[in-house]
Amino acid sequence: MELLKLATEWAKAEVFSTRFFILFAVGFLITSVGFWQMGKTDLAKAYIIPMLVAGVLLLVIGSGLNYTNVQRIKQFKKDFNTDSSAFYQSEIKRSESTLKEYTIVFKVIPILIIVATLLILLVNTPTWRAISITSIAMLIVILLVDGTAHSRIESYYKELKLVGIKNDIKK
Repeated sequence: MELLKLATEWAKAEVFSTRFFILFAVGFLITSVGFWQMGKTDLAKAYIIPMLVAGVLLLVIGSGLNYTNVQRIKQFKKDFNTDSSAFYQSEIKRSESTLKEYTIVFKVIPILIIVATLLILLVNTPTWRAISITSIAMLIVILLVDGTAHSRIESYYKELKLVGIKNDIKK
């Protein structure tokens, strides 16, 4: 039962965390509307579409992750009650693969931020500046939320290992 509680607490924390994607998405969408309504300069008008796209992307990411984790919470109890050892093994595998994916994410996103920064410096048109600055802002949001998710899954993985040792669950 300790295993089920651990998994459920982790998934609930993920649900809370993914809602920040939705919160930031709303911020980007409101900003887009603000630039549309009040933007007078070419640069201000150039932000309308990039902010709208970033808002929609973050909304899709946040909604998808939120839905997935809510469904996962519902499935945990069924899977645990069916076969707790198989549930443990699947959670170990899933958390290991997720940790590997985060390694890639934390290498690719900084490279994208550097590319966007170089575009700001090298291309002097309002549209590309707005795209670059919006991209940097969106990527920073992703790094912030994923950074906390990474530390949470890392901690979850270590606790899973301890539960497995404590309960002598075979891997």
